[in-house]
Amino acid sequence: MKIIPLCGVALLSSTLSYSQETDTIQTKRSIEEIIVNTYIKKDTEYTNKMPLRAIENSQVYSSVDRVAIENQLIFSVDDAYRNVTGLQKMWNATNRSGDGGAYVNLRGFISNNSLRDGLVAPVSGTMDAINIEKVEVLKGPSAALYGSNMTSYGGVINRVTKKPFEEFGGSVSIAGGSYNFYRAQADINSPLTKKKDVLFRLNTAYTNEGNFQNTDAKSKYFALAPSLSWKVNDRVQVHAEYEMFENKTSAEQNIFFIFSPSNLGYNSMKDLEDIGLQYKNYYTGTDLINTGKVRNLFGQVTYQISKGIKSTTAINNAYSYSNGFNPYFYLTTASYGADPTDETLGLYRGDQSTGNSTQRIFQVQQNFNFDFKLGSLRNRLIVGGDYMRTKNDQLFYYGVIDFVPFTGDMDYTNFNAAYVTAYYDNLRENGTFDASTWPLKNKLNTYSFYASDVLNLTEELNVMASIRYEKNDFLGGIQGSSETPKYSQSAWSPKFGVVYEFVKDKISVFGNYQNSFTSNGYYVVDSDGNTALSDPERANQWEGGLKTSLLDGRINATINYYNIAVKNTLQTTGYTTGGIAIQDQAGKLKSEGFELEMNAYLVKGFSVIAGLSYNNSKYTETTDNTVLDRRPNTASSPWLANFYANYQFVDGPIKGLGFGVGGNYANANRIFNTTSAVFELPSYFVMNANAFYDFNKFRIALKGDNLTNKHYWIGYTTANPQKLRNIVASFSYKF
Repeated sequence: MKIIPLCGVALLSSTLSYSQETDTIQTKRSIEEIIVNTYIKKDTEYTNKMPLRAIENSQVYSSVDRVAIENQLIFSVDDAYRNVTGLQKMWNATNRSGDGGAYVNLRGFISNNSLRDGLVAPVSGTMDAINIEKVEVLKGPSAALYGSNMTSYGGVINRVTKKPFEEFGGSVSIAGGSYNFYRAQADINSPLTKKKDVLFRLNTAYTNEGNFQNTDAKSKYFALAPSLSWKVNDRVQVHAEYEMFENKTSAEQNIFFIFSPSNLGYNSMKDLEDIGLQYKNYYTGTDLINTGKVRNLFGQVTYQISKGIKSTTAINNAYSYSNGFNPYFYLTTASYGADPTDETLGLYRGDQSTGNSTQRIFQVQQNFNFDFKLGSLRNRLIVGGDYMRTKNDQLFYYGVIDFVPFTGDMDYTNFNAAYVTAYYDNLRENGTFDASTWPLKNKLNTYSFYASDVLNLTEELNVMASIRYEKNDFLGGIQGSSETPKYSQSAWSPKFGVVYEFVKDKISVFGNYQNSFTSNGYYVVDSDGNTALSDPERANQWEGGLKTSLLDGRINATINYYNIAVKNTLQTTGYTTGGIAIQDQAGKLKSEGFELEMNAYLVKGFSVIAGLSYNNSKYTETTDNTVLDRRPNTASSPWLANFYANYQFVDGPIKGLGFGVGGNYANANRIFNTTSAVFELPSYFVMNANAFYDFNKFRIALKGDNLTNKHYWIGYTTANPQKLRNIVASFSYKF
């Protein structure tokens, strides 16, 4: 039996906050002002593609500012997610073209980071934070303005990048720490003309690290992100930006399951550790490397046609590439589950390599923003269109190679590049290699038109209405051993919202309706491999809540309840003899819950980011009665909590000295959840802390993550052990 884990096919920097604040020429600001600016949620132009204050916005969103990331000594966007309420990381980045970025869960649905400055620009590997201004997470179905292909029903993640500013400045930093971690980075900004109408900024970083299971399993990450801004005149501005990421990584240990270990009396990963599964052991050699490349090019022209009319034209080209090994494991018995008397668990070691695989996305977007009055009623209107072309040219080849026990004193390093290459060479010699390949080649054109209007009926009351028409033209291709026929599907996606500020600028109540859909294409309907075209899957959300901005905006909080109903979901009912999922489209799903988020500057120098969320997801209609009214095994932990508290001296002889402590809690995550099998990733509470000191042109910083050395697992129907206690120190020079 072959089961193919094609997860994507199927499924700061420590740079000085002082120097960063010069982005808007704020060097004369006090430390206290900088802290407030950092930790209090900012207004955003991205949730509705127009400027809206947080308190008048009917959509819920979270944001993580660059300086907060730097104070915590976080170097990747993936790690910055720890500050987002209701978000749980499910799968670490694998570096594979098209689907290799980290996967997270929002409101019971899988999502990942696909947007940069509101445009499609996925990164298929660990995403360096060196060029990040802030990370925004828009909650709920967001197709009305961002489309169906790069958003999930739980939300969408948008990274806002650093932009050039009008003064020369920057910083360089070095960092080092546990598991052979070391890093160098630079952020350099300069005007290129005396008039300061042409500005340039360069962010770059290089990181080398092992992992907590084997410090010699070195992974290398390089990021280069130049950007250029040109103020042509008072009305026209041009901005260009380039992102280059190059990663050479040793895969982390993802464990898949042939059957639920609960069949043998083991109910959680803790039980498996108790009988010998070694959390800290590396079950492979150190040279199974995957090479990944990302090249994203972005250009934008902004034209202020008149006081109330602005045109924005954007062109975006995203490219990803991968080649190399991607080992994985099946936790099962030596008989692969075929012999019910075989109860000795172990690991089948396998690999799923990519061979010179690429994904290319080209996007053109035109928006017109209007700000005008009809009588006494203010309207903020956006009208836009978007064209996106997606081309996949990927090759996966795979094999389940050997079985090893996970107990005992054994040398596992024989599972290395030479060993796996010899396995594939043997398949080629026997003429069976093609049967172990999965090519994915296709093209998709997406055409969209949308409009959204926010109407102020009074100064305290506004209503919003949005609509999107999207057409997906799939041009056909190859998926595995089958040709995939062409198809064309289209759908309308509406969005409505209302906000009433019953204490002007301080307290508001809001409600929204948000919609999204997914074109899932063809699916396998029987064991013979016959296919059918699925109807578009649809999601509808109703949400309401309360927002506050108290004490001159220093206490910013949101509490909300949401209810998302999904129909036409594809559900796996079995597998073909080739390991391909057999599905039906009879599913309905409900996901509801609440979120409480607070960003606050409580007393002088002391700030807090905190959140609590609960999600209740379940299948409400299905042909598989074993999961009816049960939580999906991809829905993550129901309860999540996050907090980070920071204190910084804002005056006196030790001004600039700061301390922070934070943590994340998740209760048990059921990755098997049927009437006959329940198996969990255990609950966890992970503590982190940091300290830093700014003085003159220097900054020193120290952090400790997972201070209690907690064993904890994440998983997307899988189990992936996470890093144990690790310490990192950094030194920065600013100019």
